Amino acid sequence: MKKFKRGLLFIKFMKHNIKITLILVLLFLISQFIGLMVTKEYLVKDLPYGIERPNIDKEFSFIYIFIFIIVATVIIFILARLKLFSLWQIWFFFGVLITLAVSFSAFINSLIAFVLALVIALIKVLRKSIIIHNLSELFIYGALAAIFVPVLNVFSAIMLLIIISVYDFIAVRKTKHMVTLAEFQKKSKLFAGFFIPYKKEVAILGGGDVAFPLLFSGVLLSEYGLIAFIVPLFVSLSLLILFLVSKKKKYYPAMPFLTVGCFVGYLLLLGISKIWLF
Repeated sequence: MKKFKRGLLFIKFMKHNIKITLILVLLFLISQFIGLMVTKEYLVKDLPYGIERPNIDKEFSFIYIFIFIIVATVIIFILARLKLFSLWQIWFFFGVLITLAVSFSAFINSLIAFVLALVIALIKVLRKSIIIHNLSELFIYGALAAIFVPVLNVFSAIMLLIIISVYDFIAVRKTKHMVTLAEFQKKSKLFAGFFIPYKKEVAILGGGDVAFPLLFSGVLLSEYGLIAFIVPLFVSLSLLILFLVSKKKKYYPAMPFLTVGCFVGYLLLLGISKIWLF
């Protein structure tokens, strides 16, 4: 009886209820699988619309990507501080349009993909439908992986995860500027990531927390093949653990947890690969 009461108390103080927690984890897992399928297509064909990948050394590409992230974060932070919601709306619209068009083009005609992406981006920005928002988020990150996976190798992908994890911890727990950005996006109702309002609460999972594990899994896909699909399972488990130990009304850096999940999945992948070789 005491264990049962303890369990109820644990659930009561969880960041989100069990239903919302499982929905977020499921959305994350589906986005990883879709992203890997998009990446797989673009490993054997060119990007659409004349998009070119950065011409950078794979060994040091994580440095360039991290610099790009810092620059983008600074720009969004300025928009947040000045409350320039209109500029954020424009940025958000074009980001959604381009990434969706690239992801859809992996499976359908590029022109049809662009028109479909345009319709969804307009609905997402102007109507702010929660269903459309979260369904479209499932496809957005595949485009980012398709662009950046070929300029990474396993070493640079590992280094990127480590650097981003440290940065995420500092940005959430120390400088707290990532909290400012999250609040700004919530107020604008244009959140880069999964966004689920329920009762008087809002459950969120930032886009970076979806994108970086996908980049890592995408690199493993390019190196080891379809066996890389097991990695998102362990990353999703680490995300679930984070939600279970998180408390209400608090922000937590997700990347350290997700990075551990990535590395556990990678180690298992290596083990399975060696068994297959024998």
